[in-house]
Amino acid sequence: MSGTPTTRTSTTRTPNTRLRAALFTVPLVAIGVLGTAAAPAGATTSPAARSLTCRGEGVNPHALIRYRTETVIHAPLRTIWRLQTDVERWPSWQDAVTTTERLDHGPFRKGSAFRWTTPVPPNPTPATSLEITSTVEQLKRHSCIRWTGPAVGEGLRIDGVHVWNFTRVRGGVRVSTEETHTGAEVEADVPTATKLLRQGLEAWLRDLKTAAEAPTQSRPR
Repeated sequence: MSGTPTTRTSTTRTPNTRLRAALFTVPLVAIGVLGTAAAPAGATTSPAARSLTCRGEGVNPHALIRYRTETVIHAPLRTIWRLQTDVERWPSWQDAVTTTERLDHGPFRKGSAFRWTTPVPPNPTPATSLEITSTVEQLKRHSCIRWTGPAVGEGLRIDGVHVWNFTRVRGGVRVSTEETHTGAEVEADVPTATKLLRQGLEAWLRDLKTAAEAPTQSRPR
């Protein structure tokens, strides 16, 4: 991703044991494995569903590592959108995000960039911490986001594409997410890389649901 760093203080958080291999903070399922992956309560996977898009653009169609999942969050759309796009506050509600830094100013929009870190447990490579630089490529307010960029750690580089869709449904909002990963290190062990991506995306949705449904959040639409 591109972006010129600004002088800001990053938010930090001590990692806990619920580590996620969220590269764009998101889990993936390898082609042919998606339909058998276990989803958390309230989340679903659909191997037959078309890939998610935002303004006509989706994930990498050639990636071997991919995962899609969704859940219904019983909270106002504006609350969910605020939590998701206020990236500098991610460490306050996401267990796996240790630091975040916006690389631009103003509203979260197309072209916005941010740098963040997350720990990754041993997989095809040793345990490491990933530094991810994400750039928003497409965005439609209260509807969808698509960002891309590299995740780099010791002995590991992953190029990811992550798409989010937000749809009002009875009683709340259906949040759907899909991500793909490419890179020599993760492609050396697709099942393990896919498992870690799945764990990351599902944990992200659980954390987002918990944060959005908390009594402290504003309720009016």
